[in-house]
Amino acid sequence: MNYEIEHLEVGKVLFFRNNRAKRIIISVKPEYVRVVIPRRQSFKNAQNFLNSKINWVLNQTKRIKKEIKKSEALPKLDEQKARYFLKNRLKELGKKYNYDYNKISFRKQKTRWGSCSSKNNISLNMKLMHLPEFLIDYVLIHELVHTSVKNHGKSFWEELNQIMPNAKQVDQKLRNYNYCLF
Repeated sequence: MNYEIEHLEVGKVLFFRNNRAKRIIISVKPEYVRVVIPRRQSFKNAQNFLNSKINWVLNQTKRIKKEIKKSEALPKLDEQKARYFLKNRLKELGKKYNYDYNKISFRKQKTRWGSCSSKNNISLNMKLMHLPEFLIDYVLIHELVHTSVKNHGKSFWEELNQIMPNAKQVDQKLRNYNYCLF
């Protein structure tokens, strides 16, 4: 059973029961706070857990509001140019580093820059065009490496570091641009 409450400090909170969850999980969205409750936890325990993490939730809410404000200042994307550029750049990098992929698709996602399916289909976020070119290349190479290594384990980072020796630092820089996702 799912619940919705109006919390005095954070506003709308949605509680979801999930039998596969191992622990209570809180995620902050622009419009609401989401709390996932595992099978063996009570609604009351989930409420108490939320209250114990209220400072974290409030900080996340402030951060998201700032990111939304920054995102509103970004220029409008020319989708046709974005598709053309990203498609050609992915093709170039795939050829240069000897990676094959099947299909490429484009979306406007709020949580991911890109993804690679088990069938080597690559999906790219159109909002990549708001990033500096070296970060665009990083995301494209990251997804190309996933055509070879399907997880973020040690072998993935080793392979990515062969192409981009400072991959972990570049990945950290990418986090500074999360506002582009909103």
